Amino acid sequence: MWPPPGPGDEWVVNGQKMFTTNAQEADYVFMLTRTDPDVAKHRGLTTFLVPLRQAGVEIRPVYTLSGERTNLTFYSDVRVPDSLRIGEVGGGWDVMKVGLTLERAGDQGGESIRLLTAMEEWAGSTVDEEGRPVSEDPHVRARLGRAAAEAEVTTLLCRRCAWIHASGGLPGVEGSMSKLFASEALTRQSADFVDLLGRDGIRSQGDPSAPAGGAADYDFRFALGTTTYGGTSEVQRNIIAQRGLGLPRSG
Repeated sequence: MWPPPGPGDEWVVNGQKMFTTNAQEADYVFMLTRTDPDVAKHRGLTTFLVPLRQAGVEIRPVYTLSGERTNLTFYSDVRVPDSLRIGEVGGGWDVMKVGLTLERAGDQGGESIRLLTAMEEWAGSTVDEEGRPVSEDPHVRARLGRAAAEAEVTTLLCRRCAWIHASGGLPGVEGSMSKLFASEALTRQSADFVDLLGRDGIRSQGDPSAPAGGAADYDFRFALGTTTYGGTSEVQRNIIAQRGLGLPRSG
């Protein structure tokens, strides 16, 4: 990008970005750009609200392991008025930190609750080879119980973030705790339920013979991506360690 000579002028964006989910539906995208290449790392970044419906924008689909679509986006001499700049020139990382914090502090446990609900319905409506309800099997009850306990923890962590935000704070460390626990809990739960269902656990959504509508298989594949959204699990652990516990940066 090149800096505009004065207020009211335009910026020109050139570059590409992976994982721009829903770009095919959106009219605008928040974009963190490098506007000053001569300063280090997080300095020299500026955030814009970039119009996507214009010449120079190319959106290519990328399908994930779960079957959902994200996108690879290309920008060639894309023009952005300075009025669509978010925050100060060079202050883009401060803007993005707020967005990432609120993303991590959002409702992270919804998919776990949907998975648990589907598996509870399956257990309550299925009988084993001897005609006994699956829900009476202690192994099934134990797995459902673990998932229910983790869903409750996730809900409480999310409510804590919501309380901090409603009180005028920014749930930085708390959001990382919520996001880390929720994404890794979903990974554990989905793997646990696929194991419980055996070979039927890999039957996909859309297969009429799939137990619980294929929820276990879908979330087993979907959960892997959740550990990267808003920063990987390793990033969240570093935030908790450094900002929450006061530990030194890891080497």
